[in-house]
Amino acid sequence: MKNITIKTISENTQVSLTTVSRVMNGVAEKYRISAKTAERVLKEAEKLGYIPNQSAINLRLKKSFSIGLIVPSLANPFFSTVVSIVNKTLHEKGYSLLVADSNENEQTEIDAVKHLVSRNIEGIIIIPSGRKTDHINQLIKRNLPVVFVDRYFKELPVSYVSTDHFDGAFKMVEYLISRGHKHIACIQGGRHVMSNQERVNGYKAAISKNGFGYEYVGGNSFTMEDGYLETKLLLQQREKPTAIFALSDTILLGVLKALKEDGYQVPDDISVASFDNSIYLDYLACPVTSISQPISEISQIAIRLLLDKVDYQGKDGSLSDKQEILISPSIIHRKSVKDIL
Repeated sequence: MKNITIKTISENTQVSLTTVSRVMNGVAEKYRISAKTAERVLKEAEKLGYIPNQSAINLRLKKSFSIGLIVPSLANPFFSTVVSIVNKTLHEKGYSLLVADSNENEQTEIDAVKHLVSRNIEGIIIIPSGRKTDHINQLIKRNLPVVFVDRYFKELPVSYVSTDHFDGAFKMVEYLISRGHKHIACIQGGRHVMSNQERVNGYKAAISKNGFGYEYVGGNSFTMEDGYLETKLLLQQREKPTAIFALSDTILLGVLKALKEDGYQVPDDISVASFDNSIYLDYLACPVTSISQPISEISQIAIRLLLDKVDYQGKDGSLSDKQEILISPSIIHRKSVKDIL
């Protein structure tokens, strides 16, 4: 098939190459090209199926119209939903999205940052996996717009948008207490991750506020395997919990598997609750009460912050001030919590 170019359109319409170029670049009015001529050029382009050379356009405008996004795990429904929303929103704004999965591995994240920067991205959204920040500081030095989502480093001059994890965990424990539970165990994710730390702090604050002597925090990662192992160990304790609070839905799946294997019924024997509110929670044998994170709002705000920074950078070479945005989550009540009043 013949390659269709603006030269082809020019030859077919008998309109100059310069005029065709200006029409196709949307600046016909600026150069006082008649509406009749512009319409003729556009109709011919549509008839021929002309597709602009995006690389050439990007080179001329000195913009790549591409944004990077690094997530800890595409297998986690929360992160895959973030990717879906960000991709759709950026597409509507004329940007393409380059996605990298760090697999909760710090070095993989560092390598992903280098790769994305080499692709001449205009900005990057990161959900960090590790403790190191040198690669983030390199982005700051390059004056590349960066925004954190869900997880963040308070000490870095980088804007972030996140669920108020402390508030969410505190609300859930208060709810469990209101249903009569005084022995509430918590199974956490990665201990170094900011979101996990805030959830654990919220759990502990609610326990402390109500003066309970029982406090249990176990776990090391946001995985089904860890949720399973920690629940197995928890069930060997002499003083067993009446409720288990899993700090992610991936952890929850492991909790439920362990409970089923050991013959425990939810909620008759042990109540369970989680953090994330994945769509599949409604379809479990016993639908699970969960903290619902405002994923759409978080993603939309992060995009707005990032593109604002991209625009500021394009105008004067500087980036806007750091924004720290926390959004309060809500509890979705289902059937996994039993009254023991």
